[in-house]
Formats: sequence, C-alpha cells, structure tokens
Amino acid sequence: MSSLPKLEFNKLQKRLRRHTGQAIEDYKMIEEGDRVMVCLSGGKDSYTMLDILMNLQKSAPVKFELVAVNMDQKQPGYPEHVLPEYLDALGIEYYIVNKDTYSIVKQKIPEGKTTCGLCSRLRRGTLYAFAEEIGATKIALGHHKDDIVQTLFLNMFYGSRISGMPPKLLSDDKRNIIIRPLAYCRESDIEAFAAHKAFPIIPCNLCGSQENLQRQNIRKMLMDWEKADGSRIEKIFSSMQNIAPSQMADTNLFDFASLTIDRSGERKEYEFGDSTQTIDAGGVPSPLSSRSDVIELVQL
Repeated sequence: MSSLPKLEFNKLQKRLRRHTGQAIEDYKMIEEGDRVMVCLSGGKDSYTMLDILMNLQKSAPVKFELVAVNMDQKQPGYPEHVLPEYLDALGIEYYIVNKDTYSIVKQKIPEGKTTCGLCSRLRRGTLYAFAEEIGATKIALGHHKDDIVQTLFLNMFYGSRISGMPPKLLSDDKRNIIIRPLAYCRESDIEAFAAHKAFPIIPCNLCGSQENLQRQNIRKMLMDWEKADGSRIEKIFSSMQNIAPSQMADTNLFDFASLTIDRSGERKEYEFGDSTQTIDAGGVPSPLSSRSDVIELVQL
C-alpha cells in the first residue's frame, strides 16, 4: 500500500469512478445484459479498470456481467501464478488463454526493433476470437486519456494520418465491439490508484523494456508540453471530440469539389462592416465606383 492519505485516496477513487462512469454513459459502452470481457495484461491500467468496473457494477442502472481474461503469451519467466491467485481472491469468472505469440514475435522481428505492432495484432486476433467463444458482447481494454492522445500524435508523426483510439470501436469484421472505459481518466491518477491498491504488477519483458520506442518519444514530448501548460492533454483530447471536417483537408470526409456560392438572399452585415474604408483600384474602371456605401474611391 502507498502512503496516500485516506481522504486523498477517497477523492482519487471517486474521480476515477466518476470519469469512468461518464465515459460509459457518453458512448453507451455498457448496456443492459452485456457480458463484458475485461482484458487483463497484469499492468496498472487493466487492474484499475477491473477494480473500477466491479465497483460500478454494484450501483449501475443496468445489469451486466464481467469476465476477466488474460492472455499468457509464454514470455520466458512469466509468473503464471500471479493473475489466477489474484482473480481467485476476487471471486470473479476468469480465463487464461495460453498462446505462444512470444516466439512468433521474436522470430519475425529483428533484435532491437519495435515488437509492439506485431505483438498487439497477434494478441488482438486471439482475444477477439475468444470473446465469441465465451459469448462476450463487449471487449474492455485499459487505455486511458494519455494513451489516446499519444496515439493521435504517434499516427500523425509516424503514420501521416489523423486517427487515435476511439472510446468505443466496432472491429473491422463487425464481430466485436471494443470499449475503453478509462478514456476520460489520466495516467497519473491510475498510477497513484494502482500504487495505493498494491496490485501485483506483471512487467512486460517483450516490449515494455525496449528503449527509444516511438510511443516513448511522443510521451516525452507531451510531458514536456504539460510542464508549460498543465491542461495541454485535456485540451488535445477535447479537440478530438470537436472535429470540423470542413476545416480539415480530407476529401473523403468532406466534399470540397462540390462547394458553390449562393448569393440569392440578402447578405448579413459582416463584423465591423459599418467602419470607414477606402479602396484603391487600378487597371480598369472599378465597378465599385457606383456603390453608394463607398466612402472614398481613389482611381490610380
């Protein structure tokens, strides 16, 4: 347990529950009768997600089931006993999916290169299929607000596209719905919560220890920004919720080619339209010379 005072921890816990509940409500993440597969990696985020969801389940206006699922990827030295013991103590239904994706990743990815992409694809495919096997209607992942903002910049800087992690997602094959209940929660709050609860954290020795990952570079950049403006990540996340396609440049999202002017009605006065202006015209007689609202016309 951390040394966080009880009053401070209670505030922290309420804040995490409030943000999680608000995200669930805003995006209709969990509905009546849902069977939610909570994906546990053994990290602080997924432990926190399970804890918060179990507490919200007790007072939620809808009834839903929670099923904890961990994927053992067979990394050398992986402590296989940790999660079963923790979940047995909680008394929750759970499954451990055993699949040696570690060997595949090590075989395919050269030493020193980033393994996260392939690792996540293999893990995602396995978990999506297992969700169908156990009748899960939603798959809950532990990504938080910082993860979502980092992914936005990761895709911008390294993928040349503006996309992130949506709080709720329909898989490409439309067979699964993925939810991120911690979408409104900050990583610093989750770290403090996990430390106080003393979750049995399992480190990832496949990708978590690699240095100079692209995501780590983005994370450092955002942390530096927050030193100058503590609300920077909050503002960036809010901007992801307030997108104006006509103010971007994607022709697939907005029909720029068909834009036409319409001057059929009476024009509304533009801001400060009644202020004095002068016009200098050159080359040809100006059609503006006949307008009564021109204060002064100078012909060059």
